[in-house]
Amino acid sequence: MDNQSTQLDHVFGALSDATRRAIVMRLCDGATSVGELAKPFDMALPSLMKHLRVLETSGLIVSEKTGRVRTCALQPEALETIESWAATQRAIWQQRLDQLETYIETLKNGE
Repeated sequence: MDNQSTQLDHVFGALSDATRRAIVMRLCDGATSVGELAKPFDMALPSLMKHLRVLETSGLIVSEKTGRVRTCALQPEALETIESWAATQRAIWQQRLDQLETYIETLKNGE
């Protein structure tokens, strides 16, 4: 569980930045070069590379250099950690809401 928690922290940390979320959304359309990823952002290439390193460290993307071109691709498996965590949270909160609903109905019927 500790390893999963650490992975979850890294993925949420990586996705906490709007630029990195935009990069991930762009990579949902398929792998692309760093140059193409940089086009919509008003920042220097070294700044974009820092964002890409964070995403790569978290496991959300992988990059490969072929000649002078670095290509990035999404690693959707990293999102499974978030999906699993969210499903667990959803189940917990659904149970709590069901209990609250039962309690409210008990109060209504007691009046």
